[in-house]
Amino acid sequence: MIIDVADALKSEAKAGVFRKPLENKSLAMLFEKPSTRTMVSFDCAMFELGGHSLNLATKQIQTVRGESLEDTARVLSRYAHGILARVYKHEDLLDLVRGASVPVINALSDRYHPCAVLGDLQTLREKKGKLEGLKLTYVGDGNNMANSLLVGCAKCAVNVSVATPRDYRPLQEAVDAAKEIAKENGSVVEIVDDPYDAVVNADAVYTDVWISMGMEKENEARMRVFKPRYQVNARLLEKAKRDVIFMHCLPMHRGLEVTAEIADGPHSIVWDQVENRLYTHKAILALLLADHDRLPLQI
Repeated sequence: MIIDVADALKSEAKAGVFRKPLENKSLAMLFEKPSTRTMVSFDCAMFELGGHSLNLATKQIQTVRGESLEDTARVLSRYAHGILARVYKHEDLLDLVRGASVPVINALSDRYHPCAVLGDLQTLREKKGKLEGLKLTYVGDGNNMANSLLVGCAKCAVNVSVATPRDYRPLQEAVDAAKEIAKENGSVVEIVDDPYDAVVNADAVYTDVWISMGMEKENEARMRVFKPRYQVNARLLEKAKRDVIFMHCLPMHRGLEVTAEIADGPHSIVWDQVENRLYTHKAILALLLADHDRLPLQI
């Protein structure tokens, strides 16, 4: 549903049509962590849909003086039609939800990054013509992206294989949820150690940074574990399908989780992923905040 709306909005934008279903609507955007793609895409999405966004760095609002996130959400709910939050701890996001009386969007937490995955799935469908029955392999750290890809791929009947070191596996909550969903649609979810086994017959190979924001102190320990075994390189992609595509949520570190040869080569679709975040984020906002009769599709 969200991807279908995103496709409709993208088609209209390419034709120069910009409907304004969020006219007179506002979005309060809370950012604890740095952001490029998420912040800019949601800001542009609100503008193009006719709405207004407020970029609120948490160091500039009263949370820095001890106001609780629940109280902050109560305040923002009296002003804005929605709240977007990019936080370090998932529990902080839940505090906002408990206090809010308007929709709260997870723009990233330490557990999940769902908005990014929606753009990834839209891009995967564009490139392959379908989602059901494809195989996506994720190689690297079992972080919030891995967690979200597990659940998102399972919901779309994409077979997903995650290859991580044993001590860096995805959240068990996400694995269990993905496997339960996969049972219903006949797809496959697997968690393995060996990336070379995981990429066999893969339609897409995905990776992310080995050291997420807030984990910089683990740099040396993680490098010893991940490099070079969990790097996406030409040797690894040889095990996948010939027309395999390479995906990354960005930012990426060429020479670490992926070689420059792959990141900038013909298999890479990372810049298409970036673009499609605008359209999936527009779709999320339209579905959550727009009046029903102003949506781009008949829902």
